[in-house]
Amino acid sequence: MEEIILQVPLLDIPWKTFALLAITALAGGAFGAALGALPAFIFTGFVVFLGEGLAILQRAIIGNTNVTAIPEGEFAAGLTGVLGFGALTGPHIAFAGGVAATAYAGKKYPEMEPDGWDYHFGKNILYAFGTKPDILAVGAIFGLIGMLINQVTGAILVVDGTGVTDSIALTVVISAFLARIAFGYPIIGKARGSGILDMSPFEREEPHPMADGGEVAEEHKGRLATEPWLPHQYKWSGVTAIGLVGGVLGGFIYLQTGSIFLGYAISAISLLFLNLGVEKIPVTHHITLLGSVGAVVAASAFADVGSAVIPLGALGTTGVVAALVAAGVFGAISGLMGEVTQRMFYAHSGTHVDPPAMAIALAMVIVGVLAIAGVLPSAGYL
Repeated sequence: MEEIILQVPLLDIPWKTFALLAITALAGGAFGAALGALPAFIFTGFVVFLGEGLAILQRAIIGNTNVTAIPEGEFAAGLTGVLGFGALTGPHIAFAGGVAATAYAGKKYPEMEPDGWDYHFGKNILYAFGTKPDILAVGAIFGLIGMLINQVTGAILVVDGTGVTDSIALTVVISAFLARIAFGYPIIGKARGSGILDMSPFEREEPHPMADGGEVAEEHKGRLATEPWLPHQYKWSGVTAIGLVGGVLGGFIYLQTGSIFLGYAISAISLLFLNLGVEKIPVTHHITLLGSVGAVVAASAFADVGSAVIPLGALGTTGVVAALVAAGVFGAISGLMGEVTQRMFYAHSGTHVDPPAMAIALAMVIVGVLAIAGVLPSAGYL
């Protein structure tokens, strides 16, 4: 008897597939809450690193540079796509679930805040919540929300087969703002100093402003008025410098391996040291990812290869130099986008809205639209 496959409206996927995605997204979001948002994202790096390594090995073994993504059902695709960017450690599910859980705990359990954390507890994405049922439930709900948003945006934000932006990054951003609304935080918050981009109140250690009643709210007592995302990575010159460096390295990794996501994975893994308390570790996954994309775009203009995986041998000296220069420029732009967005949407409210995700979503909108318009020869991984 032939199986009748009913489709889920709008998502256009079978109900069986939807049930699988929904149940695992609930578990993935709770997993992110249990581990904490940042530790969950570090696991994203490890899983993607392994998946991309296996994909590189497979391409080398079969000698086929046209294999840009391992066919459905094969092992490497299961690691990178289904697991790394899926329900297990997908940032839109596990990381977003952890972010929402932290926002919830910041209001419900301020007494859980660890010593030495200077910002609002709702921003502490390093914190693992273990097995507290209500916090895990919040993570689970936002894991499901993240899956739904990603499925919808990934389906509708497509023009002629090319995505308009990175739907996972966009979902991480949308989910974070939904958490602010759900748990009573300001969408942006009140900026101090000369405007929303001004970080000088942080440098002057200005305290949080008083509310209308003439007192500082209990949750803000002892806190600064302006809280930059990374106190060691917010000055324009430093952000530009690390953007150039990380972008070039991301481009180099792509040129050597054919993997757009390997540099991203390495950057995500490096955050293990930040989570362990090593000072001044830069956050660069939005930089290395866009560096790889810049290398793809530039290399595509110099290589007559019908594939997104462009062999280094297909490029002359000019092509290699152009790819690395483009990688540095793309990396710097992404880094600066992350800094602009953190000043606008992170620094003045009480929860984490991810600057790298905002940077990736914005940068890939530009890449996607220009590629669709025919201005760029490639849209990278879109």
